[in-house]
Amino acid sequence: MNIKLHDIFLANNRIRSFIEKTPLLYSDSLSLMSEGEIWFKLENLQKTGSFKIRGALNKIILLSDVEKRNGVITASAGNHAQGVALAAKSFGISVKVVVPKTTPNTKKSSIERLGAELIIYGTNYDEAESYAYKLAQGFNMKYIHAFEDADVICGQGTIGLECLLENPDFDIILVPAGGGGLISGIAIAAKSINPNIKVIGIQSKASPPWYYSFKAKELVDVTYKPSIADGLHGGIGKENLNIALEYIDDFVLVTEKEIEQAMSWLATEYHYMIEGSGAVGVAALLNKKINVKGQKVLNLISGGNVDARALADIISKGG
Repeated sequence: MNIKLHDIFLANNRIRSFIEKTPLLYSDSLSLMSEGEIWFKLENLQKTGSFKIRGALNKIILLSDVEKRNGVITASAGNHAQGVALAAKSFGISVKVVVPKTTPNTKKSSIERLGAELIIYGTNYDEAESYAYKLAQGFNMKYIHAFEDADVICGQGTIGLECLLENPDFDIILVPAGGGGLISGIAIAAKSINPNIKVIGIQSKASPPWYYSFKAKELVDVTYKPSIADGLHGGIGKENLNIALEYIDDFVLVTEKEIEQAMSWLATEYHYMIEGSGAVGVAALLNKKINVKGQKVLNLISGGNVDARALADIISKGG
């Protein structure tokens, strides 16, 4: 994939009338604790409660008329599915969504409310994706990949563009790292505008393929465990790894307990319901996994689609 800043600008022009320009929020309390200047990009306030609508819209707008008539299909841990479902609905396109059994009920309900046909298959994202590819061939539908697609990456990259046009002097950007579409798009945008910005990906120790593959400079097998950050769970692709090796500075890991602590902190400090995937950057900052003293830091809060009961349980046991 050869993605340039110009491609992300074009994506921004395509989708901006369909999405929310989400706010940048300065965090007084986290800035004080970390001795840095910490800003949140609140994509939990985006349509569907997640950044994923950006990439899905950019991809669907660019489909041919034939592809639009045949409909689209995708696999997702939940947020990408909601983005594809809403984007398809906006253009009257039929859509099927395959999600693993572990997908939270709040995400499954939202997918169905948006008019998609929900198909539950497999115990993880990779199994759901494999099944979705088979269905795509059988129904002659366009498969929309959650992260390894240039159009999707450009759509996600509009977050970096949006932030830096509003506030251009960040030193560090912290990005949740799942499949890699989000961090790849943001890194391309950020480094193209200012090569001195450090872009750091955050993963859970329960699903750490980026951390180990980045260090090895090649795809490596890792052990996966259940994670509260379900949106970051699963494997990565070679194309996104190539982008990471060119544009991304580092990856760090946080524990499940640290993610729960961050979710609880965000709920009590800001009254935000943030899913585990969206809280990993805060987890890294609260636990001083990254030295941000004297630095201006943009931390992406990528989504807020968490089951209320699950969050209540986390808060009740003290994060």
